Amino acid sequence: MSNTPYFDFAATTRVDERVADVVLHHMREEFGNAGSRTHAWGVTARNAVEQARAHVAEVVGADPDEVIFTSGATESDNIALLGLREHGETTNRRHIVSSVLEHKAVLEPLEHLESLGFEVTFVGSHNDGTVDPDEVADAVRSDTFLVSVMHVNNETGMIQPLDQICTTLEKHDALLHVDAAQGFGKELTMLRSPRVDLVSISGHKIYAPKGVGALVARKRNGRDRPPLRPLMFGGGQERGIRPGTVPVALVAGLGEAARLALADHADRDASARRVESEVLSFIEQAGGKVNGDRRRAIPHIINASFPGLDSEAFIVATKDHIAVSNGAACSSHAYERSHVLEAMKIEPWRVGGAIRFSFNHESAFPDAETLCRIVESVRF
Repeated sequence: MSNTPYFDFAATTRVDERVADVVLHHMREEFGNAGSRTHAWGVTARNAVEQARAHVAEVVGADPDEVIFTSGATESDNIALLGLREHGETTNRRHIVSSVLEHKAVLEPLEHLESLGFEVTFVGSHNDGTVDPDEVADAVRSDTFLVSVMHVNNETGMIQPLDQICTTLEKHDALLHVDAAQGFGKELTMLRSPRVDLVSISGHKIYAPKGVGALVARKRNGRDRPPLRPLMFGGGQERGIRPGTVPVALVAGLGEAARLALADHADRDASARRVESEVLSFIEQAGGKVNGDRRRAIPHIINASFPGLDSEAFIVATKDHIAVSNGAACSSHAYERSHVLEAMKIEPWRVGGAIRFSFNHESAFPDAETLCRIVESVRF
C-alpha cells in the first residue's frame, strides 16, 4: 500500500475496521440468505438487514421501511429518476427541474428521459457553486412532477440550499429527489426535512464497502409512498423496487457505517475542520485561489486552483507527496473540463487548473513548505 497521504476521499473511503468486522462476520459466520424463512440462518440474516435499515433511516430521520437497499448512489439515482417515468406519463406531467451542478449519475438519466419526450429545466449556478432557490421555484410549473437537486457537490463541497428549496416547494406536490452521496452522515439537518421525498446514498463514501447504497423513499403524510416503478424484475425484494438477493454482509456494513457516522459525527466534524484549516493555509501560501464559498461548504472537500499551473502538472509533480484529483472519479476514464466549475463562470485558468483536496477526520496533511516548493518549481 502506498504511503502517500490520501486526499481523495470524495472518490472513495477506506472501509472502517469496525465496519469490516461486521461485513466479514456476515460473510464467514452468519452467511444466511435474508429471504430464507424456514430456518434460523435466514432469520438472523433478515434481522441484520432490518437493523441496518433502521441505522440508515435514523441518519435522515426516516422510518426504516422507507429505506431501499441498492448497489450505490448511482443505482439509487437511476431508480429515483427513471422509476418515476411511468408516473409522469400517466399523470401527463413531463417536466423536471434540476441543476447544472449535478453528478453524471443524475445528468445522464435526465438526458435519457429527455430522449423519451420529457422536458428538463436546468437552473444555473452562482459563482460560489450553489443554486438559487428562487430560480428553482421560478422554474417549477404546473406540469412539474419532479425536482432533483444534490445535497453536497462532489467537486467543490458546496452545500446546496435544500432547506430553502423545501420551503419554496411547500405548496407544490412535485417530488423532491436529492443525491446525498457526499453529504450523508456529514451534514445532518437538511436531509431530515419531511419535504425531501427521495434520498440517494452510497456506502463507499462513508467507510462502508463499495457496491452497496440505499434509496430513502419517504412517505408523504406518513402513508403515500413515492410512485416508483422498478427498473429490473425478478423476486420482488426491497418492496418490489430493487429485486435480487439482498447482499446481507454489505448491507450490514452500510448499517454499521451509518450508525458510526451518527454516533461519531461531532468528533469527526471537528477533526475534519482542523484538517480543512491546514489545507486552506497551504493554498494561501502557494498563491492558490479557492473555488467556492467555504462558509457554505462541508469541511471535507476543498477545490482550489493555482496560477500558472494546470491540474495535471500539479498531480504529477506532487504524486509522491499527496494523492489528490482534478475532478470527479465518475469520469476518470477520460478527463474533461469540469462542468461544475464552468457552470460557476470562474476564470478559464481556474477551471483548467482545479485540484480537489478531499479528506476525512483522520487525515494528516503533508509538509506544506515542501508542497509549496514543488508548486513553485513547476509553474509556467
